[in-house]
Order: sequence, then C-alpha cells, then structure tokens
Amino acid sequence: MTWGQIDVNANSGGARLYPPLDVEDPSDMLGDIPPEKAAEVFRLWDELSGFDAGQARESKLHLLQRLCALTGAKNADWVGCVRLPDGPADDPLFGWRPYSLTVLNPDKEIKRRIAEAFERMDVGHPDVTTTRNAELAGSYRVLLLSDLAPDGWFNGPAYREWYAAIDRRDSIWAAIPVNAEAELMLGLHRGFDQEPFTRADLRLASFCLRGLAWFYRQQMVSDGIGIASARLTPTEHRVLAGLLQGISEANIAHANGQSPHTTHDHVKRIFRKYGVSSRSELMALWLGRQPRPRG
Repeated sequence: MTWGQIDVNANSGGARLYPPLDVEDPSDMLGDIPPEKAAEVFRLWDELSGFDAGQARESKLHLLQRLCALTGAKNADWVGCVRLPDGPADDPLFGWRPYSLTVLNPDKEIKRRIAEAFERMDVGHPDVTTTRNAELAGSYRVLLLSDLAPDGWFNGPAYREWYAAIDRRDSIWAAIPVNAEAELMLGLHRGFDQEPFTRADLRLASFCLRGLAWFYRQQMVSDGIGIASARLTPTEHRVLAGLLQGISEANIAHANGQSPHTTHDHVKRIFRKYGVSSRSELMALWLGRQPRPRG
C-alpha cells in the first residue's frame, strides 16, 4: 500500500474525475495522539480480544460505542460492502454495493433515509461522496466528509436528505479493505449541537481502526461478507454463533427451540455457503485461513 496521495480513479481506469486525496499513514500518528487517548485505544483493543467467537454483534457494537466516546461522535454506522462480479462497465460504484448495516443508535427515520440511499446505490445513482469513496477501494483510508464533498455539496439536496435530515452535521468515514471482494465502511457522526470533526479526531479514529485487521476478518466470517456464497438467514446467524463457540449441535438446537434434525440442516447449509465441509474448516476461516477456491 502506498500512503500519501491516492489516485481516486484507481478502480475506473478512465480519466481522472477528481484531484487526488491526501491520506495520512496511521503508523505515523502515535506521536500526535495524547497519551491518555492512546491508552484508551490500547485498552479498547484488549477489550475486543476478550469477546467470544459467538459474540460478533456484541463486539461490533462495543467498538462503535467506544469509537463514539473516543471521538465525540453521537452515532456510528458499520456497513459491510461487497463487490459484484458482473456489474456493468459504466457502474459508478465499480460493482461495490452495501451488503449489511449496523447503526449504533438507530431510529425509524435513520433507517428510512439509509434504506433510500442504499436503493439509489442499487440502481446506479449514488451520491458523489459515495462514488468518490468507491473510487478509492482497495486502500485503507479515513476521511472527513469535507474531503469527499465537492464545492457546493453542503448546500445541496444530498447533504440535506442523507445527513442534515437525521441530525448529522459532520462525519468521518473509514474504509477498510478486507479482501478483493469486501470492504467495511465505518461512519462516525456528529450532530448540529456539536462542532465539526477536526483533523485530530480523524487521526485518532484512523490510528484506532488501523490496528484491528484480525477483528475485521472475524466480523467478515460472522457476517458472511466476501466469503459466503449467499446471505445467511437470521436463524443461520444464530447457529453459526454456536458453531464458532464450540457448542454441540444438540445444545444449539435446544437454545434455538429446534429439533436436532432442523439444526443439522442449518449447519449443512452454512457449510455450503462458506465452502467448507466441517466445523474445523469453518473455524479455520474465522482464525484467518484463506477460503479455498470454489469450483
């Protein structure tokens, strides 16, 4: 990975649409972070390592909560994104689409606005800030909303509809490549009763998130992002959590109010979706082994 200026047309292969963005290397940031904040980051990393394999959602929410506390954000989003293999050549998002969403403090209006934004992405009409971020795919980057917004954008309808309407005055967007087919997008948001984010806030968030590659890999397996051949159902997610914790199928069935036969059918479907043939192979994925090619 090359730090510094990133060519925002790396995915498109076409003429440059925007000037390159300056992205700071988080490995150089520790000296800029107050010692007490650095200690909080290290404590958070330790806390995340203490969650069990079946506590993917709990650990994800813990990270979002602590990020908000660290940076003074009011809310946070976790968006799992996948790259579609057969998208049109002129797709403004280069095949990237949102796959899963977790909002730290959701309400009906936030859900509705985000669902509308996702629908626009699905039909090939994303906002320009989303397009700019998609053009950077493949590089770890943490950017202020103002870095992604062209001149006049904050006075336009996109900002009013997707940010101001749900009390999002300013945002930090972190994009973390998980593999060639998957990225995680984390958004931190401040309301209109708060000051905008500073570069110091950005550096703190970037430093905190850069050291968690193992955590994103485990979340990817738990969510099926970039690995599973099809989405997991809510029941399959519960069964998967039990499998990753080493719980027997009989006890998983009892916990979910199912017969052992029904649970075993869920287990077989989970194995097919992940391209594995045993619980040990599934755990190997969670521990970081690359999935075997599907044929």
